[in-house]
Amino acid sequence: MNLPTDLLRTFVAIADTGNFSQAAELVHRTQSAVSMQIKRLEELVEKPLLKRDSRHSSLTSDGLTLLDYARRILKLNEEAVSLLTRPELSGWVRIGLPDDYATRFLPEILAGFSRTHPRVQVEVICEPSTQLRQRMKRQELDLAMTTSAVPDEENTLLLSQEAVVWATSEQHRPHEETPLPLALFPNDCIYRTWAIEALENAEIAYRVAYSSPSNMGLQSAVIAGLAVTATSLSIIPPGMRQLLPEEGVPLLPSVYFLLHRNPATDNCIVDSLAEHIAKAFGAVGQ
Repeated sequence: MNLPTDLLRTFVAIADTGNFSQAAELVHRTQSAVSMQIKRLEELVEKPLLKRDSRHSSLTSDGLTLLDYARRILKLNEEAVSLLTRPELSGWVRIGLPDDYATRFLPEILAGFSRTHPRVQVEVICEPSTQLRQRMKRQELDLAMTTSAVPDEENTLLLSQEAVVWATSEQHRPHEETPLPLALFPNDCIYRTWAIEALENAEIAYRVAYSSPSNMGLQSAVIAGLAVTATSLSIIPPGMRQLLPEEGVPLLPSVYFLLHRNPATDNCIVDSLAEHIAKAFGAVGQ
């Protein structure tokens, strides 16, 4: 049995939009053609994939199973087509991002980019966001991924909005100490500013026990039970856990993760890496 990619693409479009008419617009087909495609796909797998009513279509349990495979199949198909049809690029691209986000997101992004452009070399610089912005101003980087208190800056694309939370050790209880021991980035970090302001507004006594520009250094102190920290929820590593408001910590603002583009570097290599990053965060077309 073969599952044609055009049928899978239509199926994913219906799953994403929830109805046939919007899916038809996405795949540039008529609504009747979309219905025929789904009927053909259900005949191939010999299972119903959608629950239909007059306004909305939802997935059956078999449809949910197929959806995950369909997304992966379409992604691999796009990578194969990109690799075989694009001109083979070679050269360098320079990207900077904070080390905590590098550990969480960069391996998958670089793996996909390397498959489509194996002759391109990527130079990665891990520094705090404030330093990366300065490098962008000096045109020392082609791309930079930074955290920001605002959702847009000049020459940027919004990648995601991140919840900033308190984190402590899974095995220890430093959050019960008074004054509260903190592991924070240096003075120019918005996480540090927000953490201290929130504690002072809540009249919670604290002390900065550890300070480091390296996220690995802060995480080591937290995992060892020596301090708590403020961090993005999506990058809390094993050995650490989120502290909840009912445990006595104040709420923190959300942070925005932005992709900066150097307007002076206009070439296909930078375009392609920027596209890979945007797709990884679902930010294409924002």
